[in-house]
Amino acid sequence: MPLTDPQRPIVLAHTQRLLSTRDYPKTICPSEVARAFSAAELQMLNARSWRDAMEHVREVLWELREEGKVEILQRGEVLGDDVGLGDVRGPIRVRGKKED
Repeated sequence: MPLTDPQRPIVLAHTQRLLSTRDYPKTICPSEVARAFSAAELQMLNARSWRDAMEHVREVLWELREEGKVEILQRGEVLGDDVGLGDVRGPIRVRGKKED
């Protein structure tokens, strides 16, 4: 289920905070974002646990990729723009785009 306007900033804030702690080419795991949610934030996201919030985290990550702000990697390789959220199975990593 897509995020609502009040939900998206919760995920985005934690994502941006964690990404800001890693210089390129270091990455974060989406589960780091989900594990950072407080009990109140999980409730706002209609999630019982951090695992239940992973769909929301991935959704925001793909939005950030479409905006050109992050790269999503799997097995150490950057996923191409042709790879959609529904195409990915298994663990992924995320990093901010390299500044020119």
